[in-house]
Amino acid sequence: MTLSSKEVSNRQLRSPFFIELMLIIFLVEFMKGSLLVSLLPIYMKNSLGLTAWSVGVAFSLQYVGDNLFRSPFGWLAERLGYKKIMSGALLMTVIAVVIIAFTSAPVWLAIACLILGIGTSPLWPCAMTGVTEISGPNNSNGTAIGALEMASLMGIGAGPIAMNFLMQRTGSNYHTSFLVLIGCGIVLVLVALLLPGKAKSANLHTTVEVVRHANIFLLIKAKIVLLIKSVKKTLYEVKHTLNVSWLVYPALFLQSFVIGILTPVITLYVQNELGFSPNMYSLLLIAGGGITVIALIPCGKLIDRFGTAPFLHCGFLLAAVSISIFSMVHSVPLVFTFVALIGISYAFILPGWNTYVSHLVPKGERGAVWGFFLTLQGSGMVVGPIVSGRLWDVMGHEAPFIASSVVMVILFVVHLLLTRKSQPKIKVIS
Repeated sequence: MTLSSKEVSNRQLRSPFFIELMLIIFLVEFMKGSLLVSLLPIYMKNSLGLTAWSVGVAFSLQYVGDNLFRSPFGWLAERLGYKKIMSGALLMTVIAVVIIAFTSAPVWLAIACLILGIGTSPLWPCAMTGVTEISGPNNSNGTAIGALEMASLMGIGAGPIAMNFLMQRTGSNYHTSFLVLIGCGIVLVLVALLLPGKAKSANLHTTVEVVRHANIFLLIKAKIVLLIKSVKKTLYEVKHTLNVSWLVYPALFLQSFVIGILTPVITLYVQNELGFSPNMYSLLLIAGGGITVIALIPCGKLIDRFGTAPFLHCGFLLAAVSISIFSMVHSVPLVFTFVALIGISYAFILPGWNTYVSHLVPKGERGAVWGFFLTLQGSGMVVGPIVSGRLWDVMGHEAPFIASSVVMVILFVVHLLLTRKSQPKIKVIS
């Protein structure tokens, strides 16, 4: 009996594994949103009296740790299982928050941010690999990816809002907020322990049986030999099975680079140029993020049915137009209108792009390839803020938004070329 794409998607969304992934993604993004948006900038600069340069270095190390370790952790997850990798890594996030809460030296805070990045690095490689593994026979995972993106955006939005509320109620008691985040981290580790493990490979099992009665040095040597063979096999399979256009690689970078351009200047623009109060700015974030979250699931379902191409084409063009005009309007209704359009465009782009990329990943080395793709994609978040700050200082407040619009147009052109070269057969007939 063949299941329809709708039945496959419903089974995905109801499976304990997928629910655990959604909860982990929500809590991780809740913690990162709380720390990186609400707590750390104010805590490090105003409370500890550190320079803006120290804050920037700490944040950069978080992105570096997150990106550098995605591919290794994705590779390890397929061999050791999600449970060991995710629980061990998420325990590092708890350690990072403890260091931040109980130390004040800049070097320790920078180290803590690096540990935080490393601890969260296996999240998306494991999540995307897991979704790819549980997708149906037609690889209909747009709905599942949309659900994961929704959990991520909800966490990113809920974290700063909850921390701002908590800080107001406790009179800016940072340690209370840090204790709450430590509690969230402990819950994360407990949920990660519920994730499935990975059965040992036949080769490893055989080797262990052979050397069971040998001394410990022979056992260690055998495992090292197996590890080297496994790495060589992985590199060989990735090289010979990853058959994608070279245009995919700059597109992966630009996908996050465009977000990195906007991230550091949105607050400056809204508060300094538009004169919005913090409460009005929070309302603007809730409006834009809420529209994106609401639209993600239906967009994911439509992507499963009609394919990614029309949604990515529309999403890139809509984002390019909306972002450029957003930087030129000052009327409150118009500002909210274009924020809503930007939210809709990202509801098209986020599940559409990840679904498109998921069809480029070979079955043999999903974890390693997803890690590589996500590392390349995440590197844009490291470069984007640097370019954005320079554009703001040299060319004015409109320059980062115009640059972001130009990048969106480039992404549209690149994706148009990719789809014309080889359109993936991902359309699913219910």
